[in-house]
Amino acid sequence: MRVSRLLGKTLREDPSEAETPSHRLLLRSGMIQQVAAGIYAYSPLAQRSLNKIRKIIREEMDLVGGQEIGLPALQPLESWQRSGRDESFGNDLFRLEDRRGRPMVLAPTHEETITLLVKQFLQSYRDLPLLLYQIQTKFRDEPRPRAGLIRVREFDMKDAYSFDQDEQGLDKNYKAVITAYKKIFFRCGLPVVLVEADSGAIGGKDSQEFILPNPVGEDTIIQCPGCGYAANMERAVSEKGTPIGDDGEGRVGQISEIYTPDISTIENLSRFLAVPKSRILKSVFYWADGELLFAVIRGDLDVNESKLKRISSSPNLRIASDKEVIESGLVPGFASPIGSQGFKVIVDDSVEAGLNFIAGGNKKNFHFENVNFPRDFSEYVIGDIAIAEEGQNCSFCNESLTSARGIEVGHVFKLGMSFSETFQVNFVDSAGDRKPPIMGCYGIGVGRLLAAAIEQNHDDKGMCFPLEVAPFHIYLAVLNQENPEVENAAENLYQKLSENGIETLFDDREESPGVKLNDADLLGFPVRVIISNRTLKENSVEIKTRTSTTNKLVAIEEAVPIVTNLLSGSK
Repeated sequence: MRVSRLLGKTLREDPSEAETPSHRLLLRSGMIQQVAAGIYAYSPLAQRSLNKIRKIIREEMDLVGGQEIGLPALQPLESWQRSGRDESFGNDLFRLEDRRGRPMVLAPTHEETITLLVKQFLQSYRDLPLLLYQIQTKFRDEPRPRAGLIRVREFDMKDAYSFDQDEQGLDKNYKAVITAYKKIFFRCGLPVVLVEADSGAIGGKDSQEFILPNPVGEDTIIQCPGCGYAANMERAVSEKGTPIGDDGEGRVGQISEIYTPDISTIENLSRFLAVPKSRILKSVFYWADGELLFAVIRGDLDVNESKLKRISSSPNLRIASDKEVIESGLVPGFASPIGSQGFKVIVDDSVEAGLNFIAGGNKKNFHFENVNFPRDFSEYVIGDIAIAEEGQNCSFCNESLTSARGIEVGHVFKLGMSFSETFQVNFVDSAGDRKPPIMGCYGIGVGRLLAAAIEQNHDDKGMCFPLEVAPFHIYLAVLNQENPEVENAAENLYQKLSENGIETLFDDREESPGVKLNDADLLGFPVRVIISNRTLKENSVEIKTRTSTTNKLVAIEEAVPIVTNLLSGSK
């Protein structure tokens, strides 16, 4: 391909709207153009990289038995209402009506549709297992699109779905896809970490994310350097420690009221009573499914809303307003579930280990002391609803936990039978009984992989593309092209490279050497080849890899085999 015929122009300055290195470099290189917030058009260079990522994905998914399918992006709302995910996706779900007034959605994912497709063909256990995948456009009305292709509203995703007879079959498919994903990310130049994750609106009992550690990422991962434990912040667990009772000997005291004038925060209460925050019970109020929910946790810990949603089975909960708390008959800043009736109460399991806590007295200016669990609680659900943080100890080996930012580049879920049961999908097993298949789902964002590859592989001059996702392998630039001999030599080399299957972008523009060399660094192809008056005097070309600090002159007749060897060595 000749640069003179290529659609797209590079920019000399960083675009003002760029938020991250990948966003800045994709805009500067002319690879993407913003159409609206979170919506982009892709130039030929970007499309070549995206097609290569799609090819990598297809190759690795096919190797583990995947079958490619195609599902519609436009779907009836009815199937989403049937699964209940019209509510769990909320405002992220694009909704519209067709000309007959029938409600439709632009799909953010395809669990409903794939389940209905398999229902038409699944009859017996002999039809299983199945691993089906597609690369399809998805739509999510993100409230805050950011960082270029990292969080967008329209994007291509590889989503795959497995159907199995039993848990053992699901485990086999799940592990096979994880293996495929590791190969995909390796080929894209991404050193990922596999972490435990929250299933969110997708559903299912277990899920894991592939995280690329990177400071521009939206995810926080908690890791243990001792045993290797790793989890997304939404799912991570930690050792919470045991607060000591106020007499220091572990005796259970009798609950009683204490006067705490105008003291309604954990910080002030801790100072006023001279007790650590770990000895105070914090009540956080949420509005969930039309009712108030108490989340009770130690004062030195914070509520993890993802865990709270999961344990309370309330995917749409939100922080309650003071008005809603007051209208429920409670006093903000002085409320607790002690003696309160008719509320849904979720208690963090850290409370089990402590004695003689301080808690709200359910009237202004008063707290209870010597509150003990479970003695002073009536109706409750207990579980882990705390945020795990850096510096806390690992629950498995007691080492100190660390945290890091990262970009989610892949997600795998064990869905179970929720969709197959909802849509009444069944097969006849070997004993003649009808059973629902157990499902898994697996996703990779194609555009996000491109952005992640650039975030991971760039320097202050531009991108440093991994070979397998580079738009072209070679940037061939001709300098001093006013010299017919230089121009002819460059044309001949371009033809030879192309004939040998080496993907070459030939910069044949009438531009200065500085512009061409800067663009070569900005676009970041694996190898740069230069022909100029200087090189031609020695019947040579100048060859430099993108990440090397030096270049070398080689004879023109040796250029093709040397370039071929360089490219082979970078795989």
